[in-house]
Amino acid sequence: MKKIPSFTIDHLRLKRGVYVSRHDNVGGETVTTFDVRMKEPNREPVLSPSAIHTIEHLAATFLRNHACWGSRIIYWGPMGCLTGNYLIVKGDVSSAEILPLVKEVFEFVASYEGDVPGASARDCGNYLLMNLPEARWEARKYLTEVLSCATEENLYYPL
Repeated sequence: MKKIPSFTIDHLRLKRGVYVSRHDNVGGETVTTFDVRMKEPNREPVLSPSAIHTIEHLAATFLRNHACWGSRIIYWGPMGCLTGNYLIVKGDVSSAEILPLVKEVFEFVASYEGDVPGASARDCGNYLLMNLPEARWEARKYLTEVLSCATEENLYYPL
């Protein structure tokens, strides 16, 4: 079988950041998938399942309700390796163009107080797997250490 493009990225050199993972043509429209990498693969502990699940609920809710981007959001969800998330948007969008939105998402998560949207047995298949304090801590760490001071190294995959 042919190796898929995301498995051709050098994960030994990959930093935390926001990367264009791929562009696809869907029904004549370009769709951009972003790699929102919160942890350095294979070099630091991954996100806990409860933190990334909480981030997923908060980020997806925030993005789909965003005044400017909401109608262009297709998907937000965790990577299986627990080192980050995927964001899929309508349009041909660069990492630099999406960075302000990703900052907004993580500012929202880092400061969120209250009940996590969808965290009930009726609304979620594993609603007990939530940890808001840890999600807030991880969001704040990513925001201050990566998003607030991102350079090209955090926006373009290593060659």
